[in-house]
Amino acid sequence: MRTAFTLIVLLGLLALTVGVAFWAWQEIGDVPISRHGLIALGLGALLTALLGAGLMALMFFSSRRGYDDRASDADPAARATRGPLEGDRADRDGGGAS
Repeated sequence: MRTAFTLIVLLGLLALTVGVAFWAWQEIGDVPISRHGLIALGLGALLTALLGAGLMALMFFSSRRGYDDRASDADPAARATRGPLEGDRADRDGGGAS
């Protein structure tokens, strides 16, 4: 039930955002954009999406390989504040401090 509510809220926010964007686009009126402007806009959107996808892939790769665990194990303060689930995962993988 909680997942359905979250999905409904997120879809509602998406619809609201699209509605406001469409309204703003209509209110601006006719703004001429040259061919070069459209190419720059398209390349900017494409490169931004590629950068986001690449950073997400690196984040998942780092998490799967355990690079984040080793970095937090080097910091004594991080070891002291580690939650119970994180410690269980490190113990199960054989890399725990205890």
